Amino acid sequence: MNTRAILVGLGLGLGLGVAASATGSPSLLRAAEAVEPLGQVFLRAIQMVVIPLVAAVVFVGVARIGNLRKLGRLGGLSVGFFWVTTLPAILIGMGVMTLALTFTAPVPPPTQVADLDTQAPGMVDFLVNLVPRNPVQVAADGSLLSLLIFVVLLAAATTTLPADRQEKLTSLAETLGDALIKLMTWILWTAPVGVFGLAAPVIAQTGVAMLQNLAVFIVAVVVGLFILKGLVLLPLVRVLGGVRPGRFIRGTVGSYTVGFTTTTSVGTLPMMLQEAEKLGLSKRNFTLVLPLAASINRPGSALFQSASLVFLAAMYGVPLDAGLVAAAVLAIFLAAMTVAPVPSASIVSMVPALDVVGVPVAGLGILLGIDRVPDVFRSAANVFGHMSAATTVDAMSGKGRG
Repeated sequence: MNTRAILVGLGLGLGLGVAASATGSPSLLRAAEAVEPLGQVFLRAIQMVVIPLVAAVVFVGVARIGNLRKLGRLGGLSVGFFWVTTLPAILIGMGVMTLALTFTAPVPPPTQVADLDTQAPGMVDFLVNLVPRNPVQVAADGSLLSLLIFVVLLAAATTTLPADRQEKLTSLAETLGDALIKLMTWILWTAPVGVFGLAAPVIAQTGVAMLQNLAVFIVAVVVGLFILKGLVLLPLVRVLGGVRPGRFIRGTVGSYTVGFTTTTSVGTLPMMLQEAEKLGLSKRNFTLVLPLAASINRPGSALFQSASLVFLAAMYGVPLDAGLVAAAVLAIFLAAMTVAPVPSASIVSMVPALDVVGVPVAGLGILLGIDRVPDVFRSAANVFGHMSAATTVDAMSGKGRG
């Protein structure tokens, strides 16, 4: 995915939208509306792939977690750490963005709230609807949360099969996921045109105030990621891992920098392995925990997704009550831990959470255009979380530094 080309597409879309909004020129407004189909085709292409992609990735991720029972206490501690840090990340993202919304300018919603289905079901209905009557039907309807519940249960059942049959099914899902990732990569190459078609009509409707709001969004996400590191990850490293924050930060600066510049956990793995050894962690431990963390641990992505959901809900005028928030937390929790290795995958995999609360996925196109800045910070936060997990689990396993 060409980040520079996306920025150019975003810039052109913003320029056309701002010019149309500022001048009120009928010809510019018509031009902004005329390019909207480009954005819609781009979104439809993403939606075409995202349902089977998320299902395949979640299936493989859960099946891999299921195998951890064979790895004993070390695997359980690792996954437990991932879960314990992902939930606070989601709540921090929602809290920070809720506060940040007080600094945003009021803008007319791109889609009127009356046109959206934001009626929250009762708690009993919500729990009942989590179990799909027909998985194929809920996939066709786009009810991804119910579909994910089915996929999780199916993956859990798969781990009980004989090893050869389990491997066949998991390999099939993994191969399908790889093919869908490749298809998604092709689609994302069209992002410059898609972002242009999405940004122009939205900015034409909302005006320059949307640019201010996007700046507030970026700052809030970055602040939230530093809060996650300072108030969640570092205290766990100190209390459970027995490593002082200063030493831990100095010992992981290389991994953090590589994660920041490459925006990939997998690509940072060699540096993480080197620095884990320099920190004095047990090689037997960190050679298991770090690859596992690079595969399924995404606290930075979880924070970004929850903050994005609150921001987009406010942009579209969708009220979030307690029931919708609980449903969104569950959807983000499932999706964030199995983010596919695709550029801006944290945005793509947000679709289930948006579907739950009734926010149009069109808003993702705007975030995709400005994602480069949040992406480097959340990727670095993910790497920071991986090293925190390795340090903490090493100490808790009783086989580390002693």
